[in-house]
Amino acid sequence: MELHEECGVFGVYDPVGDCARTAYYGLYALQHRGQEACGIAAINDRELSYHKDAGLVGEVFHEAVLDRLNGTMAVGHVRYSTTGGTRRENAQPLTLRYVKGTLALAHNGNLPHADQLRAQFEYQGAIFQTTSDSELIAYAIAQARLRCPSVEEAVRRALAGLRGAWSLIVMSPRKLVAARDPWGFRPLCMGRRGEVVVFASESCALDAVGARFERELGPGEIVAVEDGQVRIVQPPPAGGGHLCIFEYIYFARPDSTICGQSVHQARLRAGRFLAQEHPAEADVVIGMPDSGLDAALGYAEESGIPYGVGLVKKRYIGRTFITPGQGHREQAVRIKLGALRSCVKGKRVVLVDDSIVRGTTSRQIVSLLREAGAAEVHLRSSAPPFIAPCYFGTDIPDEDELIACRCSVEEIRARTGADSLGFLSLNALKRVAPDAACGFCDGCFTGKYPMPL
Repeated sequence: MELHEECGVFGVYDPVGDCARTAYYGLYALQHRGQEACGIAAINDRELSYHKDAGLVGEVFHEAVLDRLNGTMAVGHVRYSTTGGTRRENAQPLTLRYVKGTLALAHNGNLPHADQLRAQFEYQGAIFQTTSDSELIAYAIAQARLRCPSVEEAVRRALAGLRGAWSLIVMSPRKLVAARDPWGFRPLCMGRRGEVVVFASESCALDAVGARFERELGPGEIVAVEDGQVRIVQPPPAGGGHLCIFEYIYFARPDSTICGQSVHQARLRAGRFLAQEHPAEADVVIGMPDSGLDAALGYAEESGIPYGVGLVKKRYIGRTFITPGQGHREQAVRIKLGALRSCVKGKRVVLVDDSIVRGTTSRQIVSLLREAGAAEVHLRSSAPPFIAPCYFGTDIPDEDELIACRCSVEEIRARTGADSLGFLSLNALKRVAPDAACGFCDGCFTGKYPMPL
């Protein structure tokens, strides 16, 4: 797996005033969605304070910082950049002071027309401090607020003029506003813990802070919280939206539930379908840590081949895609993963990964298993081949970097060094999440997108 991840957003209203620690634990639970940078902004007695930096949640925050941030409201963010690059100033939440006061904003998603929108604002006199498209949303909201009676109405008017993907949390000195884009590309849910109101990208973050899951925000919905009272500013229109199907395959944590569908169960189903479509004569099924483990278990259950732990992840190594340069990236794979010789030596191995993007990581893992003594390696992907980029927040490379755009399945097999190769079919992909109360975007697998580009 060689994809960059999403971002994670978290927001909390807490009348007791311990919001910073709640946000901290929520971001810890969402760390899998972004490891480049993180931040928390908080309101205490209507004064805005914040702390953000490059690094993991546990590296950026400590007790003294959290004490300083405590207040009645907070927004938090973990970042992996899809627009704007890895510059430190792009860390979120974004904060701004303008004629109407202060705002803090945390954004998961992407605006495919960001370049045109930035040029439009700059010709109106805007001066931007970051290269992130999230700042464009913040500017649009601040601009709309000059003509609106409330921040939630400004959010509504600003978002009505944008196209793209956003799960968004905006904080003013008195209110917390949460919003999803009309297509529902990115997830956002709401929970409660007594009088505490929580918003998060995934339900696992609600569990981490002891909040009871209440509901998902619908596509296009906007909700405002003021003094603990939740009010729907804009209800969701009819229709289930188009959630990114890759949330179930890779992005979300297995213990999350999104749109009514258990992520773990969706991945088990993907593995079972994969075993039906691409069986193999083998002795053991192993998964690529961590995102391929559930699908590997499903493959093993369906095929009757024993499940084993053939790869060990070294927990203190950064993600392979953060390392610049292909040569360094391949070396980082070996540093991050080790093959368990006692599990694979002399055996025919089925290796299940969540997807194959460029093919370089797959080649490295197949080589690791052979060096550990595997007699055969049968590579299986619990996603179809990538044939198109994503414009809505997943950092899928251009077509010239996607191996499936220039190679047949047999050519990919040969390049990875596997004895056989199988991808999940598009038909099976559409059936991995039967309990999901939403439609899906599968543009990266089909080249067909829910909105015009």
